[in-house]
Amino acid sequence: AHVADSTGLEIIRTLQEKGIHSGIDIFMEYTVSHLLQDDDGTCTGCVSYNRVDGAMHAFSAKSTILATGGITRCWAVCSGSWEYTGDGHALALNAGAELIDMEFVQFHPTGMVWPPSVRGILVTEGVRGEGGVLRNSEGKRFMFDNVPDMFKGDHAETEEEASEWVRQVVAGEKATVRRPPELLTRDVVAKAINKEVAEGRGSTHGGAYLDIANQRSAEEIIAKLPSMHHQFRELAGVDITKEPMEVGPTAHYVMGGVRVNAESQESTINGLFAAGEVASGLHGANRLGGNSLSDLIVFGKRAGEHAAKRSNDMKQPEIDTKQVENAIEANLKPLKRESGENPGRVYDDLRDMMQAKVGIIRTESDLKTALTDLEDFRKRVQNTSSGNSMTYNSGWHQALDLQNMVDISSACTLAALTRTESRGGHTRDDFPEPDTGKWSHTTNVVWKDGAEINIRQEELSQPPEELEQLLDRSKKEA
Repeated sequence: AHVADSTGLEIIRTLQEKGIHSGIDIFMEYTVSHLLQDDDGTCTGCVSYNRVDGAMHAFSAKSTILATGGITRCWAVCSGSWEYTGDGHALALNAGAELIDMEFVQFHPTGMVWPPSVRGILVTEGVRGEGGVLRNSEGKRFMFDNVPDMFKGDHAETEEEASEWVRQVVAGEKATVRRPPELLTRDVVAKAINKEVAEGRGSTHGGAYLDIANQRSAEEIIAKLPSMHHQFRELAGVDITKEPMEVGPTAHYVMGGVRVNAESQESTINGLFAAGEVASGLHGANRLGGNSLSDLIVFGKRAGEHAAKRSNDMKQPEIDTKQVENAIEANLKPLKRESGENPGRVYDDLRDMMQAKVGIIRTESDLKTALTDLEDFRKRVQNTSSGNSMTYNSGWHQALDLQNMVDISSACTLAALTRTESRGGHTRDDFPEPDTGKWSHTTNVVWKDGAEINIRQEELSQPPEELEQLLDRSKKEA
């Protein structure tokens, strides 16, 4: 089931309508800053602030579900909206929950690259699924030359074969030929575009050309890709029925997140659940296109059911006034500083640093430097000043977001430094191949002890022997 190229938006709209008509209280423009816990560490609610007037609010909760999305706003070029600052990941981390797989960040191959104001906005995979092809500045369809050995034989080797696959699929027929190389996994396509740009064959504004105009009729494009047609016409002045789009890699999705029980979606903190992108464990090292919506529907339902079941026979938790007072004091600090650095400048500098040193291609030296930089950013964040108004003060909100962004950027960078191989959404230039030994069956676990972020490795549970035989790896140490 889908709604043209805007299925996710329709899921949001449907859920919002259902919630409102079911009488659920919805607190719009409230941002949760702290989780509340009892003496045993069980989550008992949260503290939030209203972004409109700055008012602080405390909520008692029998069960709490994190559904806060991802962390991609930590990079300068990203497809996520302004909320994607890793708030849910940081809330869980600061409450004592464990995060796993934080090194695995997916850079979607096709985000807008021009104009600068829209750089990073997603260009759906559906464009390539409908027959769109990638070309460099020389007009060459370069993906045929960028098929990794592990995918050799799985994708079309000629333009004729690729075109036939598109014809069959569009016609609703069962495909009898191999799919186009433009539909390789996202990390492969993103790295291929990155390579073309680095070697001087990029598009005018530093990306690649995605052409659907010469593959489908204008009527078909408008019918199948209405959102993309509107997006490029309004934001870039490009008519995709007549000319190619400029696209490039954009930070899009984090596979890592809160460690949860697969059945209940409860984290390692009692009473704290997580679902969607903020949770981890489902997508391994590299999520496949479309699977995030399936994730939300299946595991969002599980989280809700188990959170409700847990709450059935519980008394309403009491709110710890001291914890609330401490949270409010911490939230107000940027407002009380008479002088300090502009949060917006720190925000931009942090995202530029992560883009440069913890981006698509990573190295040991860059990652070590990034960890040092992040300690400096931590100090800068503690010296930000946003003025003293609590009304519509985006600088204040940004100062609070930055605390989460530094913590989560540190978790990602530390995990990326530790994993000495390339796998899925994690590419090390100094370790370009997947490890068939230790790292093929080991996961990184991140947790916080006081202010210090720590990491350890754990052996992954292995699949049944009949499935293990399908995997190209060995359990033996490399």
